Amino acid sequence: MPSSPRTSRVPSGPVNRSSARTATGKATGAANRTAGDRGRSEKPLSGLGAFLKQVIKNNKHTGAVFPSSPGLARAMTRSLRAHVGPKRLLEVGPGTGPFTKFMLKSLKAGDELHIVEINPEFAQRLEETLLQPFRETNPRAAVKLHQSAIEKAALDDLGGFDYIVCGLPFNNFPPPLVRSIFRQLMELLKPGGELAYFEYAAVRVMKGAVVGDEGRKKLKSIGQVGEVLRKRHKGKRELVWSNVPPAVAVRLTR
Repeated sequence: MPSSPRTSRVPSGPVNRSSARTATGKATGAANRTAGDRGRSEKPLSGLGAFLKQVIKNNKHTGAVFPSSPGLARAMTRSLRAHVGPKRLLEVGPGTGPFTKFMLKSLKAGDELHIVEINPEFAQRLEETLLQPFRETNPRAAVKLHQSAIEKAALDDLGGFDYIVCGLPFNNFPPPLVRSIFRQLMELLKPGGELAYFEYAAVRVMKGAVVGDEGRKKLKSIGQVGEVLRKRHKGKRELVWSNVPPAVAVRLTR
């Protein structure tokens, strides 16, 4: 005789609805906490965090241990902030934007700011945290970001710049590239325009102690490029102790 099919036993008696609601609430709370944790982990890094991440990934193009200080930013932008009348500005190698903030504050209706950044992560951060918010509240000033190496940026047809602020780590580059970039930047200036760049105080002496003969030769050549530029273009130097490490802002006039 065939056996009867097995059936699941349903416990008799009333269901404890309070326990069910408690279990459901715990599961929902856990899911919400997990989603919240994911959201917190996906928040963008702070300015310092984003900077240090790129130092580790690409020291050649970052070239520093800490972002530039407000004191160095003021020195680098001193002339353009005092400018009277419309102006066209260029920033090269802004990183996380310590100089960009001061340049944006100087813009008035009709002014232009072009920014060239080779690092896509820095470029995205600049766009999201500084540039887009600025455009929303200052629609009459033109701000454009070029995610590119300066050698490849489409800037020649803009009519020249009144001021260029450059944050590139020249002491990390081969001397021929240093000469080429400086030549390009000076040619992008209007007559009477100013180029500001910086380097760390005694940087070549410090780096020379830890590199070989070939490295010291390159550093010496880069130093000579700077000396020639200062003689040709009425170079002015300003020591900024408030930066880490202390830095020298250099201004050249075309």
